[in-house]
Amino acid sequence: MAKLKKGAVKTCSELLQEYESSQKSVFHPEKLIFQGVGKNDVYNISAPFEDEGELVIAGRVESRDSEQSSIVFFTEQDGVWTPREGGSVLTLQDPFYTKIGGELVLGGVQIYPHPERDGALAWRTVFYKGTQISKLEPFFTGPDGMKDLRIMELQDGSIAVFTRPQGDKGGRGKIGYSRVASLEALSIQVIEDAPLLDGQFTDEEWGGANELHLLKNGLIGVLGHIACFDEQGGRHYYPMVFALDPETGRHSDMELIAVRNRFLPGAAKRSDLEDVVFSGGLVRNADGTAYFYAGISDAEAHRMGIADPFIKFET
Repeated sequence: MAKLKKGAVKTCSELLQEYESSQKSVFHPEKLIFQGVGKNDVYNISAPFEDEGELVIAGRVESRDSEQSSIVFFTEQDGVWTPREGGSVLTLQDPFYTKIGGELVLGGVQIYPHPERDGALAWRTVFYKGTQISKLEPFFTGPDGMKDLRIMELQDGSIAVFTRPQGDKGGRGKIGYSRVASLEALSIQVIEDAPLLDGQFTDEEWGGANELHLLKNGLIGVLGHIACFDEQGGRHYYPMVFALDPETGRHSDMELIAVRNRFLPGAAKRSDLEDVVFSGGLVRNADGTAYFYAGISDAEAHRMGIADPFIKFET
């Protein structure tokens, strides 16, 4: 098992400085083309996954001036992604997926009227499962107020659980980790009791897990994000990775894997969201590279080739 060295807490600024000084190479940055959704934007996509013999991307679809979203499933032909004919549509935001017990598990963020503040919205993470997209059924709803709740099957069949509480426990948002024997053992109590990972975020910044990868040595490769505000109120979201030992909870330092200006130019939902890169998913290639799929500036979906950031944890 690879040793996981943990240092001091690093801010967005420090991680950005490390990324820029490392001069990491990228290749084939591209903007994904989506059609068939009218004038709506498609962003905060999943990585592609196979369903009924074809590659599918789940994407957040909404108009530029709204937060009312749907998850639509797209297939690609001649470089254009269009909604799957007769495909399911879920009234959720920010899709993600995994496989557990041979079934597809798909999740997203459900928004609903805030129970205490007039005109405000609240959110929670909802999970579906089934043998294929057309047979998905809801099976678990996370705690009110929690986004970035992720689960993954480990080598022994148990389930890794990554949480992101806010408020008294998590401030603006910190990552917690727990483990349960099976999906049936997943509960609100387990999620709320999950200990926070130490030394990841300052109280002024926040982050979460977006996608989990089971590495060949049993470690968990976490694709996530770290975020902060600038003095003008602009948001800055950076995609990051770290590795975690599911047996001990020990984890490596975070490191950035991309920044907005390494992608192609594009639109933004609002001016304060121009520097937002949402970690959608990572497809690892056999040649030591990976394709990183991302939502850009809450308005577009892009893809970019990078060096596989998890290889070093497998050696």
